[in-house]
Amino acid sequence: MDNKLDQLKSMTQVVADTGDIEAIKLFKPVDATTNPSLLLKASELPHYQDTLKKALSWAKGHASDSAEQIALACDKFGVDLGSEITQIVPGYISTEVDARLSFDTEATVKKAKQIIELYAANGVGKDRVLIKIASTWEGIKAAEQLQKEGINCNLTLIFSFAQAVAAAEADAFLISPFVGRILDWYKASSGEDYTAETDPGVLSVTQIYNYFKQHGHNTIVMGASFRNTGEIEQLAGCDRLTISPALLSELEKDTSGLEQKLYKDKFETMEVVSFDEASFRWAMNEDAMATEKLAEGIRNFTKDQIKLEEKLSSLA
Repeated sequence: MDNKLDQLKSMTQVVADTGDIEAIKLFKPVDATTNPSLLLKASELPHYQDTLKKALSWAKGHASDSAEQIALACDKFGVDLGSEITQIVPGYISTEVDARLSFDTEATVKKAKQIIELYAANGVGKDRVLIKIASTWEGIKAAEQLQKEGINCNLTLIFSFAQAVAAAEADAFLISPFVGRILDWYKASSGEDYTAETDPGVLSVTQIYNYFKQHGHNTIVMGASFRNTGEIEQLAGCDRLTISPALLSELEKDTSGLEQKLYKDKFETMEVVSFDEASFRWAMNEDAMATEKLAEGIRNFTKDQIKLEEKLSSLA
């Protein structure tokens, strides 16, 4: 029997949640995704030291202000790493907009276009890139504008049904609901243990997937942020799953059977819902978990972005 990773790949597009080139070569995912935390980890690997220095050198030639140079170097490093990844995966590379822009639609759009231009300069077309944006109301509106201009977006840090539906209404190319972080919150809040079947993160993604399929939304559902392989197995059949190298390795070593759980044509009927800005903000206000985890995710990505900037500053 094939191992569970191979079985999963027959049901779901597997995405590598890493910036580690060697891990991507090993597990052969369709797509890959990075974020500030993964870029920070990559910046500490010997393989990327020259890439870091070249990004900084490039930035110095494109900006006179030192702060702008460091910001440009961070973008360039992420794009250069992403460009290298596109030589390995056949599909998309997701690259994240600075999380500090999460509440500024105009600035997010501007930064996204800059990232696309950097990829183009590397010979990578926008048809290979997904712009990752935090799923605030402002981020969702930025994605809506970018999608209309032919730039595909990955709306990330999805913790609520409201975020997912608003993203689909904005015609986002893809959303990343965070399974493990939802579980973390409920475990800390309730003190309970959850099985893979009762995992709140798994149930959230299942609801989103079924709603999208029932109501004909083309937005791709990509489960993310897994804590264990049980969560992954419960979402077998989801459009895409982005998985860390450690969990990919666990799946590869397991040769037991894997049952498909999600299907495009099997779901419980759900009523159509819609969100404008007021109803979106109210839904988030009423969802303590989603509000807290979204804010925490933005803060943590920002912390790692700043650490990466500090690392580049030390090399300047």
